[in-house]
Amino acid sequence: MTIQSILRKKGSAVERIGPTASLKAAIDRMRAKNISALVVAQGDAVVGIIAERDILQALSQHTKSPDVLQVEDAMSQALITVAPEDSVRHAMSLMTRCRVRHLPVMRDGVLLGIVSIGDVVKDRLEDLEAEANVLRDVYIAAR
Repeated sequence: MTIQSILRKKGSAVERIGPTASLKAAIDRMRAKNISALVVAQGDAVVGIIAERDILQALSQHTKSPDVLQVEDAMSQALITVAPEDSVRHAMSLMTRCRVRHLPVMRDGVLLGIVSIGDVVKDRLEDLEAEANVLRDVYIAAR
């Protein structure tokens, strides 16, 4: 399975926010959309990602209010990305090794979507269920 197969199922819509938006605006958008990360973009350029963990760390480190702090004060700038043709196994490995829960899907600098650890786990569970069904059918047919 590839990352593209996940995007086909879930869609390629990505919530974005600008780096100078307030942290409060990011929190409000994430709550309203029921998501746990936003891609930080300046125009068409992806400049980072902000996730719940980043927000908690920023609020813990700064004495400023979320209304005053900006997204760029909390976002992760070191982007770890995948390509649509990458395997789901590769994405799982990256998430584990780099301790991230969201991977922007990029090709030639263009954002095509985002996959979360939940998306990857769901895809893997579907594969395992299909495999178990095939093995059960083979077993029943061989009886």
